[in-house]
Amino acid sequence: MTTTQYAEKKGISRRALLKTGAAAAGLAAGSGAITGFPTIWAQSNITLRQFGTGVSNINAIAEQCKKDLGITLEMTATDSDAAAQRAVTQPNSYDIADIEYWILKKVYPTGVIQPMETAKLKYYDKVVPLFKNGKLTPDSVIAQGTAPHTVGYVETKDAKTFASGETELFTMMPTIYNADTLGIRPDLVGREITTWADIMDPAFKGKTSILNIPSIGIMDAAMIMEAMGNIKYADKGNMTKEEIDATIDFLIKAKQEGQFRAFWKSFDESVNLMASGEVVIQSMWSPAVAAVRSKGIACKYQPLKEGYRSWGGGLGLASHLSGAQLDAAYEYINWYTSGWVGGYLNRQGYYSACMDTAKEYMSADEWGYWIEGKPAAGDILSPEGKVMEKAGAVRDGGSFEERMGHVACWNSVMDEDRYMVRRWNEFIAA
Repeated sequence: MTTTQYAEKKGISRRALLKTGAAAAGLAAGSGAITGFPTIWAQSNITLRQFGTGVSNINAIAEQCKKDLGITLEMTATDSDAAAQRAVTQPNSYDIADIEYWILKKVYPTGVIQPMETAKLKYYDKVVPLFKNGKLTPDSVIAQGTAPHTVGYVETKDAKTFASGETELFTMMPTIYNADTLGIRPDLVGREITTWADIMDPAFKGKTSILNIPSIGIMDAAMIMEAMGNIKYADKGNMTKEEIDATIDFLIKAKQEGQFRAFWKSFDESVNLMASGEVVIQSMWSPAVAAVRSKGIACKYQPLKEGYRSWGGGLGLASHLSGAQLDAAYEYINWYTSGWVGGYLNRQGYYSACMDTAKEYMSADEWGYWIEGKPAAGDILSPEGKVMEKAGAVRDGGSFEERMGHVACWNSVMDEDRYMVRRWNEFIAA
């Protein structure tokens, strides 16, 4: 759906909006004459500074926000570790923290983020239950690690610890998440890949990679260790020192024996390793697989019998926000979850936290391919309009429920986080 269709759907034409001016439209919106249309901030010169990881700090979102709301969004993209550090050490350098839930566990207790009132979140009731109670369906098993719902709520505005269940104060508005697995080059691996343990096959010596972000890489390592039968963790997301040692010692030995080609930190690095054929099986993110495929190179996001490692992110409000700036931030978050961004993220292979609103901004064929696991009726296009998949293609891993319903663990911050990071760095340096 285009911006104009969006405006018309909400009861105001784009021409009328331009003609009457943003101030009048804002007044009309505020009066309730235009139901559901966001307040227009163009006259107020409001700028919101947002930072976070590259997966969701996308220029197209800032451009659409400017069109629809009149709010200028200044985005800064960093890697996960840098995002965690900036959130805590430079709290006045941002208004919106676009961070992952495991990062929130490190950041929120420092007081740099203020909770949001669920009553002010227009689409709170549309948030998928994963973020409220940890279950996709009523009979889902809650995955290990830092599941978003465990850090999603607080009891009071100045609380530094998380609530055990749903309250009226949300730590972040969830926006984006996915079920991650291994990416493979089916043309180069030469056999069926079915388990996380396959990355350690001696046949792939010197042609494998895992990602070098400790809180995420350690979870991939845990999935590999369990799949190989080396260890059974009490909780992969909260290892004991002994479990951390066993995991890192195993990685160091594998590294010294030449199993790994590289350790990547950024999306682009993972794409280049795979596209070049230097690596044939590695930790990967869904859009990175799509990026390799868009170059005409065979690449698959392989479902594995042990399940997926998952992650989720959201938008948090800086604690210094107040007055008009805070109102604008709420308006932005409500716009963000109203569907356009959700459709954009779904088309990249991620998932929107408000699926119902995102559906309105996708064609039936897009929804069928990305969310329902149906074969594509026509070509599937990227958000930029490039052909990603040909008619007849089926998404790797199938439907939303098949993928998010088989999450074994979430990216995590452990009680022994400092010890784990120190040992991880020893592995990278070994």
